[in-house]
Amino acid sequence: MARKRVITTKYEIIQVATEFFLEKGVSATSPNMIAEELGISTGNITYYFPNKDSMLAVLVEMLCDFQWKLMEKEADDGLSSVMAICLELATMAAMCEENEIARDFYVTTYSFDRCLEVIQRNDAERAKQVFAKYRPNWSDENFAEAEMIVSGVEYATLRTNSFSPSLEIRIRGALEAILTTYGVPKEIRDAKIAKVLAMDYRGISKGVFDEFKKYVQNTTEQTLEEMMPRFMRKH
Repeated sequence: MARKRVITTKYEIIQVATEFFLEKGVSATSPNMIAEELGISTGNITYYFPNKDSMLAVLVEMLCDFQWKLMEKEADDGLSSVMAICLELATMAAMCEENEIARDFYVTTYSFDRCLEVIQRNDAERAKQVFAKYRPNWSDENFAEAEMIVSGVEYATLRTNSFSPSLEIRIRGALEAILTTYGVPKEIRDAKIAKVLAMDYRGISKGVFDEFKKYVQNTTEQTLEEMMPRFMRKH
């Protein structure tokens, strides 16, 4: 049943968009469906978010923060965040293989320009924090260049077809390419990749969407506004 609103905020729109994107899929969701659920016109939606790309970009910003904290907790690797990066990719790849909605969500985020920019900006900043000791002479531009390569590797790992190798082979190859790009020594690469492949990354992946939905539901309107991508704050 549609929810009748007197005043609808960006916050309410994102709450409903989250439910639709994570339960029905991004491809199967339209702004009109969200408007009907809220009991408002599509024009009210597009006033704040001109298209799905805009709404999804906000969710991606939130997911980057949520997923990173979750992976650091699951990796439980002391002061090293390299394992968290490895586990994050393994978990996303497992979700995309076993859950069609998850695959649609993640592949779409790498396909939409605004969403990809959010991913690349967040991941480049994180990479500077994690890999600076291996690339001490790199500038921000070097890390941006590396992220262009890394995001392409991630996309290829998640977007599979009948030609794609097995999940474990894809994860191993992707992590080898990513860690090599950031100058991680071979003995450390081998140890981290072996450790993540020995973990229950499939099991971890099963709860990510449910936990993320709770995270969005518990996010305050003020916090959401602060997390909004910079290109959305003008709306």
